[in-house]
Amino acid sequence: MAAAAHTSCYDVAIIGGGASGLAAACTAARAGARVVVLERDVALGLPILATGNGRCNLSNRHLDPARYRHPDCARAVMGDRAEEELEAFFSSVGIVTCSLEDRLYPMSKRAESVRDALLNACTRAGVNERCGITLLDACYQPDQACWTLTFETPTRPLRAKGKTDGHAQLRAWRRDLAAAPRVVEQLGARHIIIACGGTSGEVAELFQLPHLAEAPQLCPIACTLPHHPRALKELDGMRSDVKLTLKRAGQTVWTETGEVLFRSYGISGVAAFNLSRRLQPGDELIIDPFYQFSDDAFTRLEAERSRALGGSWKHLGAAWFDGLLVRPLAEALLHEHNDESTCPRTLRLAVQGTTEERVAQVRRGGIPFEAIDLPSLTVRPAIAPALSVCGESLDMDADCGGYNLAWAWLSGMRAASSAVKDLGL
Repeated sequence: MAAAAHTSCYDVAIIGGGASGLAAACTAARAGARVVVLERDVALGLPILATGNGRCNLSNRHLDPARYRHPDCARAVMGDRAEEELEAFFSSVGIVTCSLEDRLYPMSKRAESVRDALLNACTRAGVNERCGITLLDACYQPDQACWTLTFETPTRPLRAKGKTDGHAQLRAWRRDLAAAPRVVEQLGARHIIIACGGTSGEVAELFQLPHLAEAPQLCPIACTLPHHPRALKELDGMRSDVKLTLKRAGQTVWTETGEVLFRSYGISGVAAFNLSRRLQPGDELIIDPFYQFSDDAFTRLEAERSRALGGSWKHLGAAWFDGLLVRPLAEALLHEHNDESTCPRTLRLAVQGTTEERVAQVRRGGIPFEAIDLPSLTVRPAIAPALSVCGESLDMDADCGGYNLAWAWLSGMRAASSAVKDLGL
């Protein structure tokens, strides 16, 4: 391996080229800073491609701080005009938006068009990029008021010969990166922004920052139906629009409405994902497929339906629910409430925890807010100078619905604006 060679000095170096890193890069460069983005993967913006099932749920029309892990921190960073600021930012980089049930999407409904627009905006602003790097060391030079970053980088451009399909080309680049000869280089930066996503432990260690263990969030829920153990197997693969109520020691913790996907191990879907951030093993989960009906309206529905069908639910059994619910769900309701006189409308499941964590959309943990000044997102000077953190590198996660990407964009913008202000640009 060749000896380190000192190259350029930048105003701002951003570690990580995902959503928050690109927002920070574009914001800092537009303010006049000389910016470089250091990315360990083969290209910038690749995590964006997986967001919103490839459609890229950019944000939400109503960025309620209660949807975030640390509501007060989210409120301080996002401010009172977060939705307007994001719309302005998207417009400035050429992303035209549309909304679907308060969720903000690109008009293209394609995540790659969002990535392309951001990369083009960074190019126009003069952002430099270094991909395929492995960060080795970070040292602050007080006499020069500058960080020196030491990293490994490939000695040649990455190759993907004969690959025209995007996924095949990406896999080929990554294979070539693993095999490519590498050299150690250094660069200087007056300010560093950490934007390396939900695996920030190694970077935090290099900068000697506190770090909380990371864990996957927004996962399916493992649960059982105690009085009818086979019910979930019979429901496996079926979908239903329901209200979910999470209870702990008899007290309501959180409610969600939306479509759930029943699985043999429990439930999945957006409503379940959001609930999964708040549950504990031993909680109770109540599923109400009739949540649109008040108690009085449900009583009227029961009477009218019994007259129309020529019998009550007690006499007709699961057939009474045909046209309202799928048979397996009706049978589960009847099985659980077979001793009751009122028409059954809820299932009560015992929560075991989260499952299938490999499909988790975000990670909880990272650099704690106790080390961060708000709303600037700069690391407290007593811990490290000229250093900021944004995006999922911080201990912040949120519900589905565009909240996590909104945090990435806004926190990246905040960190960059604070950095260029501190630099006097």
